[in-house]
Amino acid sequence: MSGALIPEADIEWTFVRSSGPGGQNVNKVASAAQLRFLLASNRTLPPAVKQRLKRLAGRRLADDGSIVITARAQRSQEQNRRAARERLQEMVERACVEPKIRKRTAPTRASRERRIEAKKQRGAAKRGRRPAGWE
Repeated sequence: MSGALIPEADIEWTFVRSSGPGGQNVNKVASAAQLRFLLASNRTLPPAVKQRLKRLAGRRLADDGSIVITARAQRSQEQNRRAARERLQEMVERACVEPKIRKRTAPTRASRERRIEAKKQRGAAKRGRRPAGWE
């Protein structure tokens, strides 16, 4: 499901003043873009992808179940808007990839031998700590 399309209806935009340097421009232009992806109302993504997306979102997941992404690196509102949209798209594409389930395998002969050798060494170290006439 690579290239999953996110409908614009499931996204709310808010624009706020950006922080940091920029002189007079930073004080009067709301160039930072805040994207809110309404995960609950989305009908295009399967439930399994939504669950993985919630896990991937981490601290960006709001109490209402929406994902909030803020972009403020650029001076232009349009560039910040594009950056936030791209970050959401990347997150959704990562969530679309189903994790591979690890198949259990028997321990290799070499790993069993290493384990036995380590046990012998631990036993020898403990024997070395015993008093001389102990038995």
